[in-house]
Amino acid sequence: MTSPTPAPRQVDTSTTAGKLEDLRIRLEETSAPVGEDAVATVHAAGRLTARERVEHLLDEGSFVEIDALARHRANAYGMDRSRPVSDGVVTGYGTVDGRQVCVFSQDGTVFDGTVGEVHAEKLVKVMELALRSGVPLVGVHDSTGARVKEGVVSLGMAARLYRLRTQLSGVVPQISVIAGPTAGTEAHQPVLADVVVMVEGSSSLYLTDPEITRRVVGEDVTADDLGSAATHAAVTGTSHHTAPDDRAALETVRAVLGQLPSNNRSTVPAAEVTDGTVGAVGADGADGTGAAAALDSVIPDSPLAGYDVNDVLAGIVDPDSFLELQPDYAGNVLTGFARVGGRGVGVVANQPMVLAGALDAAAAEKAARFIRTCDSFNVPVVFVVDSPGFLPGGDEERGGLLRRSASLLYAVAEATVGIVTVVTRKAYGTSYIALGSKNIGADLVFAWPSAQISNADAENTVAAVHADTLAKAERRRKDVAALTVELTDEVEKTLVNPYAAAERGYVDAVIPPSRTRAQVIDGLGLLERKVIDTPARKHGNLPL
Repeated sequence: MTSPTPAPRQVDTSTTAGKLEDLRIRLEETSAPVGEDAVATVHAAGRLTARERVEHLLDEGSFVEIDALARHRANAYGMDRSRPVSDGVVTGYGTVDGRQVCVFSQDGTVFDGTVGEVHAEKLVKVMELALRSGVPLVGVHDSTGARVKEGVVSLGMAARLYRLRTQLSGVVPQISVIAGPTAGTEAHQPVLADVVVMVEGSSSLYLTDPEITRRVVGEDVTADDLGSAATHAAVTGTSHHTAPDDRAALETVRAVLGQLPSNNRSTVPAAEVTDGTVGAVGADGADGTGAAAALDSVIPDSPLAGYDVNDVLAGIVDPDSFLELQPDYAGNVLTGFARVGGRGVGVVANQPMVLAGALDAAAAEKAARFIRTCDSFNVPVVFVVDSPGFLPGGDEERGGLLRRSASLLYAVAEATVGIVTVVTRKAYGTSYIALGSKNIGADLVFAWPSAQISNADAENTVAAVHADTLAKAERRRKDVAALTVELTDEVEKTLVNPYAAAERGYVDAVIPPSRTRAQVIDGLGLLERKVIDTPARKHGNLPL
């Protein structure tokens, strides 16, 4: 798609006016580095150009471009005959809602977005700027990988970019937008970010392109087969959000940035709450909002019945503040950013509508990654727990359930941010421990009267505790069913309830559900300046 470099227009540069005109002409070229036809083709496909993506993301008039006039300096294979300005990437900085960010946007019309030495140098410069200044980095990816004609230098620069991404990790938020085909050496770079947003229809993300896949393994595949937005949203979990077009993707980035601090030394800016919910607590201790009051009736009477955890979140978080991540992947656990009383939080919530809220390997890994993101950037975590345990089965065990669930245990135990846990119903066994239990590190644990905190449910507890009693009754031809009901009722009253845990101090308070929002707001205020001294070490060894 790249055309030969056009001959520069002749301008008399012997005067100041001429020099200014020469600069204007040079900068004008950056809006269409390979010509207006290429821009028209991009627009015809319903997409934005690389420059337009940056302008749509940032506050109007705030973009300051760097290296706008850069051109590659390669000569091999006729490269010297085409030297488009910008070398295929727009870089710089600006503001989003008044807060500074660094940004780059790759241009797929220039050498198919391939990354050569100068292109990579521009990326290195803007990444280093983000690291030094402590501001988020947003990258819009549209690149088919290393620029082969530039040889091994493109691989060396890719390695520098990977290293820089790793150095940025946990220091400033990194958000990647996959806006076009992104492959080869460029495929790993966006995945090293904290949040990945893919554009439906126009983007793909894969390591080995379809042609090489056909030649090496004989598999006839398309780019979508290898890594479409749908694949990464629902199958691999690589993508955190899918957007219908470029504009929607960039709006999502703005929303995510609004839920994160600028760096690991700051906190999420508080938002004003205008619905009058903060402090609106009645004489009965219940939050005075309709959504909060509705929590008293959200849990079904039958322990086998499901309910939508979104109804619970509606009574806890600020209205319209929940931004779910990975909604199409491992739906048995919800993760996302929200606000409670104006404070930014991360939410991890079991979804009883999917696998009854049981944790499988994918859900455990999803939650672990999100918790570590929150902990990196001082975002307190709110757990909403209703899980019967880890999902049993050979496929799960062989699929790495132990290792991947250990990652969740590790992430929660390692976290130093404030943790507030609300147990709504089931909290059994190891999943109870992993999902923000008191002894693994939660600061405040609240339980509803409907909570069932135990090693197992009442039925399985009876089978384990009263096996001899039931066997003896069967030998004596007694009514085993009636005895089971009696023993189950006893177990529910003595073991499978929130009060046994409250007696031990594992639950700080058993509260009416309608009181939850007020309790969480108070708890987050208490934990706002939480400090933990951790042991000196290079780093822990997460079971990856």
